[in-house]
Amino acid sequence: MSQPNSIPCVSVTYARDGSSTRSNELGMRPMQERAYQKRGEQYLLIKSPPASGKSRALMFIALDKLENQGLKQAIVVVPERSIGGSFHDEPLSQFGFFADWRVEPRWNLCDAAGSDNGSKVDSVMTFLESGDKVLICTHATFRFAMEKFGPEAFDDRLIAVDEFHHISANPDNRLGEHVRQLMARDKVHIVAMTGSYFRGDAEAVLHPDDESRFDTVTYTYYEQLNGYEYLKQLDIGYFFYSGSYIDDITNVLDPDQKTILHIPHVASRESTKRGKDTEVSEILGVLGDWQGKDDITGFDLVKRADGRILKVADLVDDGPDRHAKVLAALKNHAQKNNRDHVDIIIALGMAKEGFDWIWCEHALTVGYRSSLTEIIQIIGRATRDAKGKTRARFTNLIAEPDASEQAVTEAVNDTLKAIAASLLMEQVLAPRFEFKPKHPGNEPTPGFNYGPEGYDPNRTNVGYNPATGQLQLEIKGLADPKSKEAERICREDLNELVTAFVQDKAALEKGLFAGEELVPEELTQVRMGKIIQEKFPNLDDEDREAVRQHAIAALNFVQQAKRALDEGENTGGGSESVEASNNTALIDGVRKFAMDMRELDIDLIDRINPFSEAYAILSKSMNEERLRQVAAIIAAKRATLTLDEARDLAKRALIFKREKGRLPSITTADPWEKRMAEGIAFLQRKAREEKNG
Repeated sequence: MSQPNSIPCVSVTYARDGSSTRSNELGMRPMQERAYQKRGEQYLLIKSPPASGKSRALMFIALDKLENQGLKQAIVVVPERSIGGSFHDEPLSQFGFFADWRVEPRWNLCDAAGSDNGSKVDSVMTFLESGDKVLICTHATFRFAMEKFGPEAFDDRLIAVDEFHHISANPDNRLGEHVRQLMARDKVHIVAMTGSYFRGDAEAVLHPDDESRFDTVTYTYYEQLNGYEYLKQLDIGYFFYSGSYIDDITNVLDPDQKTILHIPHVASRESTKRGKDTEVSEILGVLGDWQGKDDITGFDLVKRADGRILKVADLVDDGPDRHAKVLAALKNHAQKNNRDHVDIIIALGMAKEGFDWIWCEHALTVGYRSSLTEIIQIIGRATRDAKGKTRARFTNLIAEPDASEQAVTEAVNDTLKAIAASLLMEQVLAPRFEFKPKHPGNEPTPGFNYGPEGYDPNRTNVGYNPATGQLQLEIKGLADPKSKEAERICREDLNELVTAFVQDKAALEKGLFAGEELVPEELTQVRMGKIIQEKFPNLDDEDREAVRQHAIAALNFVQQAKRALDEGENTGGGSESVEASNNTALIDGVRKFAMDMRELDIDLIDRINPFSEAYAILSKSMNEERLRQVAAIIAAKRATLTLDEARDLAKRALIFKREKGRLPSITTADPWEKRMAEGIAFLQRKAREEKNG
């Protein structure tokens, strides 16, 4: 049995100040209070982590809209029936609110038997014609109802869409099209909720014009976890292994930890190809001796070597009787606070978004999930706060690339995707950034702590606001967004741009394996600039450049902060332990990086390879021979320069000319100026070739 190679991508310790779990006089936690302050908005988007209380936030807002804003009814739309339970009755008045949340049993269609079409669609119309106030149904039922009755049937009602990332601007996405129809008619209110910090992975949820009509409430992972009472540390790691994952599972699966284990899809590289049920049996065999099934819960009982009996819930076995019994046992509300009810849950397509098991300490996933949204949701299963639960982790077990495989390209792609996911999660777990241009007249912002020496107008300042979880940095030469849309993007959507950037295969390959040939500006300026142009075509050139600078700064500051902390640990210097510094580690890292620079300017930030730290981690986790093989595979297919890249370089050369008064020189010692000149030369050569036939 080989020991898998570890990539300890990120480990974050939180302050546990209890703020995110405390309620105000109306019974609202901080995120819910923040959302309730926007209750008068017609279109509201709530972006908040799993377990932050989005369901109850919707209840507060919906009751106010029904009571005080003249709406007739509220329809709550969830992606799958199991999530409908999150919207059962809640006695909100017991905690200070003016009304209780009540759903008549007949109108929670998620609890009703039958398919999402047919009688459930007719029930939607019966509800619309009734005097009752709240209906719960699935995305599918709502789609069918929209197709049958049209958007006009829902006039003067609130439509609340849970897990909003399921929709997209793609015309083939029916739910997205129906939301656009409702917004075009403009006679409903919409509350959209998502636990993901980027939308649709590869494509936007809404068209920019539609999205601009939403008012956004953002509550970050950092705020949520920093305000917990018990959970103080979250670890995210990726492990490579060779051979069968069954042989290595015990190296990452600790039976003493409450674990949700997602086995690989049957068509994936990591699958043993022996069948999903066989894989579950083999995992049970690795854990101990199978003793049979519990008659009441359907859980598998496994006797460990030390004599302890493990209770394992198998959600992979989809036989109707067995599956229903196990699901019912997991949903048993009476067992919600019983830590010993179950020990391990094994799943394939279930136990992801909306699945609530507060005791989960470890989310272990075998095989890469192509959707970063799915990864965020899986991690969310382990980030619930529970008494005695101080540490949680997510582990992705991935088959190591092997040059002897026929599917070596696929293996390399999975490795790159794992790196992209780790970079994204580092960004998601960090405090929010607020960047300001450095000017002599700058003054400290109220609420921000600028460190022991306070604010100094003669140096780079790094401020931290513990109440909002924001990091503020001053950067010389930083472009300010001019339009409201660009301001919104810089305030709300930097992580979405980072997501698109780290998922860009060409950028990731070049950033990781181009070595000394890499000119970082090709990534930070050209590639990120192109991504922003594609995602936000309505922005003008000035705003696109401002957004680009903010996005690259956010990514590079997290990476350089991590590097500064690593250097401090390796030399015995730097800040004290994370525990002792009360969760200032990343803040200390950002401050150390900023202070180490003679002057922090945007040109310096653009000259940093955003993937350099990811490569440093990868080189420690993968053996040298395998790493060389991966680099060779990527190098073999790398083109020197494409026509599109040359055009993008030429556009940057024009900006250079405006600033310097001359075109870039191909004989310069500056690698970025030389690369822009090469882009111009490439286009000139192409033009001559076409002219000469």
